[in-house]
Amino acid sequence: MKSIFGLALALLLPIAAFAEEAAPVLDSGDTAWMMMSVALVLLMTPAGLALFYTGMTRTKSALNTYAMVMGAFILAFTMWIIVGYSIAFGTSDSAALQNVMGGFDHILLSGISWTDLSGTYPTFVFIAFQGTFAAITVAIAAGSVIERMKFSTWMAFVAIWGVLVYAPIAHMVWGGDGALLFDAGALDFAGGTVVHMNGGLAGLVLAYLVGKRTGYPKTAMKPFSIILVGVGAALLWFGWYGFNGGSAFGANAIAGLAVLTTTIATASAGLTWMLLEWIMYKKPTLLGIASGIVAGLVSITPAAGFVSVGGAFIIGILGTVIAFFGVVWFKKKAGYDDTLDAFGIHFLAGAWGAMATGFFALNDKDLLWDGPLKANDDRLGQIWVQLESILVVGAWTLIGTIIVYYIAAALTGGGRVDKETEESGLDERLHSEKAINL
Repeated sequence: MKSIFGLALALLLPIAAFAEEAAPVLDSGDTAWMMMSVALVLLMTPAGLALFYTGMTRTKSALNTYAMVMGAFILAFTMWIIVGYSIAFGTSDSAALQNVMGGFDHILLSGISWTDLSGTYPTFVFIAFQGTFAAITVAIAAGSVIERMKFSTWMAFVAIWGVLVYAPIAHMVWGGDGALLFDAGALDFAGGTVVHMNGGLAGLVLAYLVGKRTGYPKTAMKPFSIILVGVGAALLWFGWYGFNGGSAFGANAIAGLAVLTTTIATASAGLTWMLLEWIMYKKPTLLGIASGIVAGLVSITPAAGFVSVGGAFIIGILGTVIAFFGVVWFKKKAGYDDTLDAFGIHFLAGAWGAMATGFFALNDKDLLWDGPLKANDDRLGQIWVQLESILVVGAWTLIGTIIVYYIAAALTGGGRVDKETEESGLDERLHSEKAINL
């Protein structure tokens, strides 16, 4: 009898040990890094992006620009907690619906405990991290319509767009098994399609719907402060280490790779824009260097944890060339008034980065998510999947942004400020404040 009991115990102990090893265990290093990443990405919007945009705006509407970015952050994050997270990372009972969105089980984070883990760190930290992504995405679009869009319409747009456009796109790309682009094997390390393409295209759509600024392009529109633009770009670069490094979801080797590739692509991109200006216009500008830095950051974002040092150089340099000609040539040819070039920098560089990921992703099974390249070394198949993700996200953003704008404009009695307010400046008219009191 004792021998039988001993044999059973001997057989069960390895099973129990395996179960114990397989259970998620909180790792203090990963948790600390992810909490730090939340803080870094948070810095990017109400500090980095807000200063970057405000510096390029005319003085009379500079404060309104900062308010649009900061207002977008606080409202978008709130909507993320209320319902956005559930749509993006929840599970739908319908397999067809699961392709494009999760369910509503986690509204106001119901069903999630503070003790729950996402891998090796708390789920609440993951929720906060992803919420900062949702907030900066819609804030990017503000750059296309500053100086002429009603603040009330903008805030209504932010609240609705985050739920109907951003959350489903985040689900399709990052939502796990059953999600359309995730199942297809689309690679987006930290948000080339989900964040930058999405926000940049939404900005262009809004620019067309709201219309051009009065006097554009004939009237000279001098920026408020180029120094603020430079400071904003530097803060964006600093915060981007949380954006890309944090997307490894732990203090690990992939985070280290992402930090290095981010730095390489960004430095080479800023240098490229500077040289292009020097060659074409005979003078390098701080505005150009700052724009190149942001273009490099955007370009490497979808690829940061997948590519080599060489790939990072190529992605940063070519991404900046594409963004440069998008801003200085394509914008003039197309005739749209994208005030601060959200489309030229974020959409074009983001789309390039998404495609470049397919070209330059290392054939390393430990780096890649499930997809054609990981499954059977199908490089052309991966490139096609990347193109498919660009088309799907582009279509969803285009249609969704049009619908949301008209809803927001209907709720607020029109989307554009009156001519007198636009000419005198939005700061005092809409906020009873000035950026600088002289």
